[in-house]
Amino acid sequence: MHWIDPESLPEVAGTLERFVMNPHGEVDGFVMKDKQAATLVHTPPHMEGELTRHLSPGDKVRVRGVRPRGANLLAAVAVITAGGREIVDEGPDHDRKHPKVKHEPMSVQERVELSLFGPKGELRGALLSDGTVLRVGPKEAEHFAALLAPGARLAARGDGLQTRHGRVIHAQAIGPDSQRLKPVKKPKKPKHGHDEDAHAA
Repeated sequence: MHWIDPESLPEVAGTLERFVMNPHGEVDGFVMKDKQAATLVHTPPHMEGELTRHLSPGDKVRVRGVRPRGANLLAAVAVITAGGREIVDEGPDHDRKHPKVKHEPMSVQERVELSLFGPKGELRGALLSDGTVLRVGPKEAEHFAALLAPGARLAARGDGLQTRHGRVIHAQAIGPDSQRLKPVKKPKKPKHGHDEDAHAA
């Protein structure tokens, strides 16, 4: 998004409530509250260092960004702190890699506080009422959209990570409760040398 001039974009102000993480444990956004309404602000992971260095939950913040259609999301191009420091998306370093982290099996059963989206408005998971960030791939998330909507109750199992900003779980199974979990990814069908269905027809 660094090709957009931040000065050309409208500014939205609010209070940073909490950071959200991707499955690697990197900060890739935050929840901003304005007059009790919560908005998800997406920031690329390469902005994590500056954001966490200059901002903390409870701080006043201003965001210049773009809003994709059909999602309660602001994709940030620039984030301005209460002290006036402007943190601009200048694009990632080409040699930047995800941190090496150790995931552990984790499960959760909670109410959805906020749907989480990617920068173009694609559904990517949910922020749960206990603060857990639940991540799902965009293709798979479409099939679980009703369970990832605010107010829905869901259960999930997957690979998790505890970070200084909270817990993030990359979901492998989701359901309305722990007794009705469905795999997020459909198991691949075994490959055969010929198409049995074609012969059956």
